[in-house]
Amino acid sequence: MAAQVDKDSCTGCGVCVDECPVEAIKIENDVAVVDADTCTDCGQCVDACPCEAITL
Repeated sequence: MAAQVDKDSCTGCGVCVDECPVEAIKIENDVAVVDADTCTDCGQCVDACPCEAITL
């Protein structure tokens, strides 16, 4: 299952975008969006998110 973003907690800072090794995350309308088909469930975005807005 791909990483999930809590849209209420996400600030759109982009840290997760920079950390994703497969470029599965982009910022849309100031919120991180994960491409489920590209995400490999590595968890790097979860560890990097300063808002704790991403879960696996």
